[in-house]
Amino acid sequence: MKFLHIGLWITQVLLAAAFGMAGFMKVSAPIDQLAAKGMSFVTTYDSSVVRIIGVAELLAALGLILPAALRILPVLTPLAATGLAVIMVLAAKYHWAHNEPIIANTVFLVLSVFVIWGRYKRVPVVAK
Repeated sequence: MKFLHIGLWITQVLLAAAFGMAGFMKVSAPIDQLAAKGMSFVTTYDSSVVRIIGVAELLAALGLILPAALRILPVLTPLAATGLAVIMVLAAKYHWAHNEPIIANTVFLVLSVFVIWGRYKRVPVVAK
C-alpha cells in the first residue's frame, strides 16, 4: 500500500503541475497567444469559455494537492481528479472531431482515473 500511496502522490503532483500551468496560461494569456501556442480550441469558443476552463484547471490542480496534504476534506482530492477526467473527455471529443491527436488527453484521463480509483477505493486520505 505504501508504494501505491507514493505513486498516487507522484501522479497528483504531476497532474497538478500540468493543469496548474495550463490553467494559468488560459486565465492569463491573450487568446491570440494561446492560439499561437497550438491551442486550436481557443479560436472556436468564446474567450470567457477559455477562461472558465482555465479556472477549472487551476482549481482542480489545487484540489489534487491541498485537501490531501492538509487532510482537510480529503474527499475533494478524488473529486478534483474527477473534474479533470471530465475536462479530458470533453477535450478529447473536441480534438477527435477536428482530426487532432488525443494522446495527451488520453494519458491525462488515465492518470486522473488512477487518482480517482486510488483515493476513493485503495488508499483514501483520512481527515484530521
